[in-house]
Amino acid sequence: MNITQVKVSKTQESGRMKAVASVTFDNEIAVHDIKVIDGPERLFLAMPSRKAADGTYRDIVHPINAEARAVLEQAILEKYRELVENEPEPTPEPETEPDVDSE
Repeated sequence: MNITQVKVSKTQESGRMKAVASVTFDNEIAVHDIKVIDGPERLFLAMPSRKAADGTYRDIVHPINAEARAVLEQAILEKYRELVENEPEPTPEPETEPDVDSE
């Protein structure tokens, strides 16, 4: 199965989640809501999950071997890095002088 499309959208949140990705395989199957997380040592992926009755979260879809995980991670993180590199620099706000009441 080949990855035929990767879409990554940065999040507006200031937490550890940096982006959300959708991946299409063989132009036939799409997986949405793959999260790009800023971990303590590196960026990593969190697969789409659902909360179970016991309060734990279980992945809905996930790679079943290390090779598949590496391919998926490389494709998504490459698109994420391109997005970050091509992002325009924020325009600094002009400094304003404080209002001084004249007496």
